[in-house]
Amino acid sequence: MKNIDKTIDTIMKAVMAAAMFSLVVGGTWQIFTRWILKDPSTFTEEFMRYMLIWASMIGSAYCFYKDKHLTLDLFKKKATGKKEKVLMVFIESMILFFVIYVFVYGGSKMAFNATNTSSVMQIPFKYLYMILPISGIFIVLARALKYYQAFLVSRKSKEEN
Repeated sequence: MKNIDKTIDTIMKAVMAAAMFSLVVGGTWQIFTRWILKDPSTFTEEFMRYMLIWASMIGSAYCFYKDKHLTLDLFKKKATGKKEKVLMVFIESMILFFVIYVFVYGGSKMAFNATNTSSVMQIPFKYLYMILPISGIFIVLARALKYYQAFLVSRKSKEEN
């Protein structure tokens, strides 16, 4: 279980690092060509826009993975006992519903735009939209691992009692 957890963590960190590195290199290249060469690069704005989308989507998936995503815990703090468990199941169901929706929506957008290309770089849009199902898969895996670990903890506590 820890190997799966560590592998997913490593993959997500590597993709985020690559996206952020690409943003830094692209921004540096844009500044260099604009101010030093006096001939601004045409592709860097589009490239950096796509990399920012990729970095944001993988970053949000990583936040879900580490349970560091934005939450409104107004009701969660007030609920106790059975109400808290029901609320948690409801919240997790809504998260899973949203993630599956994004996964399906991203997959459909990827398929629909498979032949369209970007204006400057002439890259198929499917590569841009590919991040939606990829981040959806990571979030579903993160939630599945969380559910599994919660199940093991509750099972162990029941066995001890």
